[in-house]
Amino acid sequence: MNLADIPLRPGGAELLPVRCVRARQAFDNRDWVAVEIPVALEFNGIAHAVMLATPTDLADFALGFALSEGILLARGELYGIEEEYGPEGITLKLEVASAAFARLKERRRSMAGRTGCGLCGTESLAHVARALPALPPGPSLSKSAVARGMRELASLQVLQKVTGAVHAAAWCTAEGEALLVREDIGRHNALDKLVGALAKSTLAASTGFIAVTSRASFEMVQKTVAAGVPLLAAVSASTSMATAFAQESGLTLAGFVRGDDLVIYTHPGRLNGQPATARGFQQCM
Repeated sequence: MNLADIPLRPGGAELLPVRCVRARQAFDNRDWVAVEIPVALEFNGIAHAVMLATPTDLADFALGFALSEGILLARGELYGIEEEYGPEGITLKLEVASAAFARLKERRRSMAGRTGCGLCGTESLAHVARALPALPPGPSLSKSAVARGMRELASLQVLQKVTGAVHAAAWCTAEGEALLVREDIGRHNALDKLVGALAKSTLAASTGFIAVTSRASFEMVQKTVAAGVPLLAAVSASTSMATAFAQESGLTLAGFVRGDDLVIYTHPGRLNGQPATARGFQQCM
């Protein structure tokens, strides 16, 4: 798929007047700027979270957020989404099953979202990491597929190429073909959009992997595990908490994916059959 074949999603960028300086010469111009606005999520009329986000693929975002946060256990628990536009931002009104709403009230938290904040406003330490089923052993993936997936993700970032200000997440097949790509100013939002799109598709999440343009933070790992995807490939590093959770959950976690180079933090046996005990102290950087 060529970049030219993918339309710029409406609402993702705004053309604004700017003052440029090039070769010490100043001139007036116009430039595309990524849109960032408050997006509120309501569940059965109850306000739950406000995130700063790019207003594209909002239905995917709402579904993916609800699934990755454990509010919904399946897509079928979401009955409908209404988008309400106002002067202060957008409200996504989700109608969910009574079981999902009861689940939400059990683990309610008030999140005052800001880009990349992740766990802002979590009410207790017990809400940080929730129990998730461990991922199954398969499938076997290749490092060349991971490299291809990261290349395709980069080539399909339409909004990033226009604005230079957004993250992206892609679901890739076992061969590395990026079939779903979502973008947002927030790395968590981009992944939630992808999780929602994946849940609405006919793709089997466990047969491929996710590639992201950010670091592999704890919440990125948790969202990947919640989606049932066995491998997360990140362009930047992992963190200690993300690595520990990936190890416990059976997730293969790869970082610093640059071309054919990468660092495998957990469960390397899923990549080219490398032994799971392949650990050492040689610095990879």
